[in-house]
Amino acid sequence: MKEALKNNGLSIFFGLIFLLALLGQALTGQALFNEEQIAAGLGEISFAQYVTSSSFAVDVSENWQSEYLQFLLYVFATIWLVQKGSPESKELDKTGLETDEDQLVGQYSNAKSPAWAKVRGWRRTLFSNSLGLTMGLIFLLSWFVQSIAGNSAYNEEQLKNFQAPVAWPEYLVSPEFWNRTLQNWQSEFLAVGSMVVLSIYLRQRGSPESKPVGSAHDDTGTTG
Repeated sequence: MKEALKNNGLSIFFGLIFLLALLGQALTGQALFNEEQIAAGLGEISFAQYVTSSSFAVDVSENWQSEYLQFLLYVFATIWLVQKGSPESKELDKTGLETDEDQLVGQYSNAKSPAWAKVRGWRRTLFSNSLGLTMGLIFLLSWFVQSIAGNSAYNEEQLKNFQAPVAWPEYLVSPEFWNRTLQNWQSEFLAVGSMVVLSIYLRQRGSPESKPVGSAHDDTGTTG
């Protein structure tokens, strides 16, 4: 048990703080929602009703889709693009998909290589792109959920204000939908870009996201 906790400490840590943050968001979101209900002369709702509401669903999904878009773009951009001096970049002469030998596939695989890395054809192709494809699928699904839940939440507000609801296709091109979307995208792009550039000149001892403290600023693709 102790060894399992040590070997999986990073995923356990982030899993726990994710659940705590999600619970906190649900509790504070319910409180805020009920404040708005009372101000509008409407009844309060229970915690169970709130976490199954379109209001909660759109708030969660719009954050998820922007996070996974960030990862999706980063996974694919770092195949071809490099940044001199950054540990977030590959070495300057290793752009592209790299050779089979570099990637340990086919005849260059070893005993510990995953089974689909050893074979040819669609299975290797699928496995070779499985990370990006999964990130892309989660992004698209969460963005779709955001659009459905956002449309429902928007229409609830429309009805409260005695205005006509809008259809889903109309909502997809509305300022409301794109404002929710782009305010998350811009912050994610800024965060990734900052990490790439700041890690050229700044260090965090012991972190694999940083270069070794004594590395030169122009050392590229090295981690501590």
